[in-house]
Amino acid sequence: MILVTGATGTIGGEVVRQLNEQGVPVRAMARNPEHLPGDSVRADFTDPESLKHAVVGVDAVFLATAPGAHIPAHDSAMIEAARAGGVGRVVKLSAAAGGGWHAPGERALAESGLAWSALRPSWYASNALAWAASVRTGTPVLNLTGSGQQGVVDPRDVAAAAVVALTRTDLGVVTLTGPELLDLPAVVRELAAQIGRPIGLTDAPAAAVADRMRAAGRDPETVAAIVAAYEHIRAGGNALLSDDLPQILGRPARHFREWARDNRSAFLDHG
Repeated sequence: MILVTGATGTIGGEVVRQLNEQGVPVRAMARNPEHLPGDSVRADFTDPESLKHAVVGVDAVFLATAPGAHIPAHDSAMIEAARAGGVGRVVKLSAAAGGGWHAPGERALAESGLAWSALRPSWYASNALAWAASVRTGTPVLNLTGSGQQGVVDPRDVAAAAVVALTRTDLGVVTLTGPELLDLPAVVRELAAQIGRPIGLTDAPAAAVADRMRAAGRDPETVAAIVAAYEHIRAGGNALLSDDLPQILGRPARHFREWARDNRSAFLDHG
């Protein structure tokens, strides 16, 4: 039995789907699991009793936490619940370079005595979905990362690596990227080619969106971290490629164009 946290998220949901496809028993965890298919459990990282209940009978845990300064505390709570509950293996969804909020969780895993893997994906291709409404209305996409290149990775590949780590072998720390470095203008050009019409792009400093994020209720620490991440990318700090995914999956990592082709309908006006 595998417990998947963050089961309503992009990666967690795909991990659940792929485990189900392979016939692996899976339990999906969420704060509001009513609409999750199959075996699910209501639990919260801030509620130790709920985590204790969630891990009963579980052999492995996929640990995915929502972005924010709470990540170290949430990671620690889940790892402790897994240890106390007799879980054998934890696979943590980390981030490129594994720093910032994710570093304490990676250290806690390494010191836990559990079998473990830490997955460090680069920029998700699915992040482009945040532009869907703008693309449909013809509003230019904001380029917050300039010409900074990234190894854009398909979330389906990240989930596939997680399934390997959960069911077959411990991976340790792995960096998960696509097969090519792309800056945001290149991503937008490829997306435009897939939907058959141009997409406008406006360069903007990351700080330009800080007020908007705070107005939407994001706390100042999280806003500062997000702005710093955008600036890090703009400066070329995330321009890295890895062959970890092909080695894990036994096939090439997907190109962004494959993701864009398979998700083009999200950017088209069906009205």
